[in-house]
Amino acid sequence: MKQGNIGVTTENIFPVIKKFLYSDHEIFLREIVSNAVDATQKLKTLASVGEYKGELGDTTVRVKLDKSAETLTISDHGIGMTADEIDKYINQIAFSGAEEFLDKYKNDANAIIGHFGLGFYSAFMVSKQVEIVSRSYQEGAKGVRWSCEGNPDYTMEETDKEERGTDIVLHIDDENKDFLEEGKIQELLSKYCKFLPVSVAFGKKKEWKDGKEQETAEDNIINNTTPAWTKKPADLKEEDYAAFYRELYPYGEEPLFHIHLNVDYPFHLTGILYFPKVNNQMDLQRNKIQLYCNQVFVTDAVEGIVPDYLTLLHGVIDSPDIPLNVSRSYLQADANVKKISGYITRKVCDSLSDIFKKQRDEYEKKWDNLKIFISYGMLTDKKFDEKAGDFNLLKNTEGKYFTLEEYKKLIEANQTDKDGNLALIYTNDREQQYSYIEAAKAKGYDVLLMDGQLDVHLASHLEQTSEGKLHFVRVDSNVADKLIVKADAAASTLTVEQQSALSQMFRSQAPKSEKTDFMVNFEAMGADAMPIVLTQNEFMRRMKEMSALQGGMASFYGQMPDSYNLVVNTDHPLIQHLLQKEEEACGAKVKPMLDEIAALNQKVSELNAAKKDKKDDEIPESDKAALNTANERLTQLGADKEKVYNDFAASENSVRQLIDLALLANNLLKGQSLNEFVKRSIQFIQ
Repeated sequence: MKQGNIGVTTENIFPVIKKFLYSDHEIFLREIVSNAVDATQKLKTLASVGEYKGELGDTTVRVKLDKSAETLTISDHGIGMTADEIDKYINQIAFSGAEEFLDKYKNDANAIIGHFGLGFYSAFMVSKQVEIVSRSYQEGAKGVRWSCEGNPDYTMEETDKEERGTDIVLHIDDENKDFLEEGKIQELLSKYCKFLPVSVAFGKKKEWKDGKEQETAEDNIINNTTPAWTKKPADLKEEDYAAFYRELYPYGEEPLFHIHLNVDYPFHLTGILYFPKVNNQMDLQRNKIQLYCNQVFVTDAVEGIVPDYLTLLHGVIDSPDIPLNVSRSYLQADANVKKISGYITRKVCDSLSDIFKKQRDEYEKKWDNLKIFISYGMLTDKKFDEKAGDFNLLKNTEGKYFTLEEYKKLIEANQTDKDGNLALIYTNDREQQYSYIEAAKAKGYDVLLMDGQLDVHLASHLEQTSEGKLHFVRVDSNVADKLIVKADAAASTLTVEQQSALSQMFRSQAPKSEKTDFMVNFEAMGADAMPIVLTQNEFMRRMKEMSALQGGMASFYGQMPDSYNLVVNTDHPLIQHLLQKEEEACGAKVKPMLDEIAALNQKVSELNAAKKDKKDDEIPESDKAALNTANERLTQLGADKEKVYNDFAASENSVRQLIDLALLANNLLKGQSLNEFVKRSIQFIQ
């Protein structure tokens, strides 16, 4: 028997492993099984070049659990090790110094393992003792047993072992008894070893027989050794891609499209990415892409490794040029990873463009689910945005699809404003804004349907990239005549006092709420248009919508009340009749007030002119008093006049009825107000 001391430059290697690898201690199983697979692959390589002439036989890696003995054993029939090789590869740890080690890697378990060749030693995270029983493939090799109890001391002795290969026996410690549970080991094998290139068996398959679950004689193989991404695209059919998606996500719906990645230069990369079907925005999930290194699972937290928008996709990426055991920060800074990220973006763009050109009908059918990914990519990745114009689509209310360039050609004749800019009119709710859509169509305008979660952000993005040559206008942001300004506005036909009367009447009857403001405006829209239309300022409304998804300045707008314009159509017979009734009911009361207001305004003007260029002590006190008295009287007269208009509006049911009709058209009439509207409507019918 040989006894010795493991060659490390610090006595504290094992406590360090225990302490700093503890948070990621489940990774030990991946490391040990991966080593077994590597040993098997090496033997197959030697056999293929004629350096090993024996029979390969059964090369299955086997994971065995013995709960009574409290051991977990990983066995392979690979290349095996001699005593000298164990001494070289196990007893000597390349370790550059405790201080550098702790300072640089104390918070990163993966980095410790990867940088210092501690894959095997990760076993001590969960074990009080680890044994290696191995026999080399070399002719005449003797079996060797190595044992260590988690300190620098070890024993190594010759032992009987009939077959080549290596058994790693882990004596699980008291703090990690959960790794003696069959379900736990099955879970970890499925997570880390599901696609390893050598068969891995964990126990026997089970089946229900005679009312209970019983083991069969068949090995329970936990992995698919030749997953779809390892094959050439030419060797796969559509059903193969669909089957692999179900293997990855057993309960997921069929994906929209797949993209097969396969490149050998300047780096190695394979994989398959899927655009998942999204039934609603709540279905969007990140971290569904699995990252592998030579079929060994690395992580499913791929932010920073692939472009941000691709974290919404599903699938697998595999590259031997991505280090297996390093931190995410290392990956983000790695030159190969950056190249891979850029390649994936180009490949996704090229594939989507190709699908769009060759299968446009199919692409359009899937667009409603696909657009969330395209929009997110355009908003977050400049390189993707530069190419997405070839396959990003706009959909109108007729269900027709256009690229932006196609759509600009469609509308340029009728939807160009007086400054030569294109106006893209859109709705975000086809049902609620139906009347506005119809009014816009009556003007010959086409209306886009933009009801997606990111559509308002994308509209702003497209406006910015067009350098002011196009702008998006929601169909209810103004009356149809003003959606696209083609000429300077015509002067109002109402007198100042008529506008004042109507404004006060409608403002006094508008709903009162801290969360909503109503402003009264006047437009001559023609006798056939609606008497009152409710509109919302495009800029303010868009800022509020964007505030729902982002902070910063947008959150300031999100806290502001909703602001609506009550646009009164001065051409409509109902408005003209209402104005006539108001003048008949209020004229006698208001005229004396107006006369007095006019006289007082004249007096105020004269008094202000008299004190111009004078210092305060040079103005006669009588003039100061007269000015104060006049202004106070003007304030009182203004209040008295408003009360006359308010009282008339309160007694004239048609005022509130017209307002409620406008609110109803925008789905803003609810509760008690809706109930009162219904009762009032019945009275009008009677």
